Amino acid sequence: MPSTKGIVVVVDDDEDIRFALSMLLSNEGYQVLEANDPKQLARILAQQTPNLVLLDMNFSRDTTSGGEGLEVLELLTQQNIATVLMTAWGNIELAVKGMQLGAADFVEKPWDNQKLIELVDKHVFANPPSSQKRARNIPVKGSTKISAWIAQSPAMQALESMVEQVADTQASVLILGENGTGKSLLAERIHHLSSRHSAPLVSVNMGAIPESLFESELFGHVKGAFTDAKEARKGRFELAQNGTLFFDEIGALPNVVQPKLLRVLESNEFEPVGSSITHSANVRIISATNANLNGMVESGTFRRDLMFRLNTFVLLLPPLRERKEDIALLAKNLVDKFSVKYKKSKLKLNDDVVRLLNDYGWPGNVRELSHVIERAVILCRENTIEPSHIMLTDKKAPQDEIDKRALRSLDDVEFDMITHALKKYQGHVSKAASALGISRNALYRRLEKYQLNKEDFEIE
Repeated sequence: MPSTKGIVVVVDDDEDIRFALSMLLSNEGYQVLEANDPKQLARILAQQTPNLVLLDMNFSRDTTSGGEGLEVLELLTQQNIATVLMTAWGNIELAVKGMQLGAADFVEKPWDNQKLIELVDKHVFANPPSSQKRARNIPVKGSTKISAWIAQSPAMQALESMVEQVADTQASVLILGENGTGKSLLAERIHHLSSRHSAPLVSVNMGAIPESLFESELFGHVKGAFTDAKEARKGRFELAQNGTLFFDEIGALPNVVQPKLLRVLESNEFEPVGSSITHSANVRIISATNANLNGMVESGTFRRDLMFRLNTFVLLLPPLRERKEDIALLAKNLVDKFSVKYKKSKLKLNDDVVRLLNDYGWPGNVRELSHVIERAVILCRENTIEPSHIMLTDKKAPQDEIDKRALRSLDDVEFDMITHALKKYQGHVSKAASALGISRNALYRRLEKYQLNKEDFEIE
């Protein structure tokens, strides 16, 4: 039976290498398949979808260039299969080429057994086993392709469980989270775990589009539709046909456009600006925001019916301060990424640096971590990043405040939220319930639980 931990394919023309890796990884709970050349690998891939491929860089043609391995890597990347490159002749130039073509990582022979196991665990965890779908390493935009999705903390494992249930459905997903938490990365992961993964994922940053161009941007336009429409242009719905459309910063959608977007989501039909021809839209919608949509609905700046069309499933992406177990791995991946970008030999993180990163509150979340690590890689002149390379403005205060809040019970937090909402809406139960995202009956039950009277909050 296949191992529950995952499937790893070892591709190497050296039988001893294949045997050693097979024994090592089998003892760690993996199902290991062996291929002695690219042709045998192709036969395996016709029958199996592995979580990871360990790929030798050289076969029969030559022994040092790595050209054959890069050719195979390119094909594996096209199939969204995570790949770790292996060679006894490793150098930074070859590593850069491999990372640019989509390698998840790079190891030299002879390897350290424990480090190799940790490496395989990390990348297989980012590509969970599935008989129906193929996961992959999700790239960070504008970077070489690395394993950017880390989910070892309890908070992220709970989210990952939800993602696995939701991803391969057609349901709309609303991603909530603070700025910098990686909402667009989560949208990419959902798309690539879905049955639509071979079709486009088209992203729209709602906060970056002028109000006058929203319709054209979403639905396209015909030539001559307005003064500057010198050529016909496809909109995002048409570009994402059969795939996924990701609305980032959905809370920035202007009121005037909301009814038109709602109509498309309800009917799956739209007309380009200036055209009377109706087009069909077959797209899956993923949205993201750090705004309080319930509050916007209450204030009249966001349509309630549109919100219900967008939030069939709501996924809350936790801030970095609530996923401490992920920080070291995220930092290591970022170090690897920026080492390649700035053409530096592979750098390591000093243990004191890891402690420093774990102690910080990260108000800017993963985005802030990325900036901090990039600066550190630039400043580092040796092989190890030291605390002096880590530039943090306030190392303790944010985390101290988080620790204080963490000591409060859920009941205390809920009580404060309910009393705050009732005060804000002067005892109006319907408005308070809407702002809290619960029904009137649910709020009444909580009033009884906490022995609160709505009359106490009414203004005479």
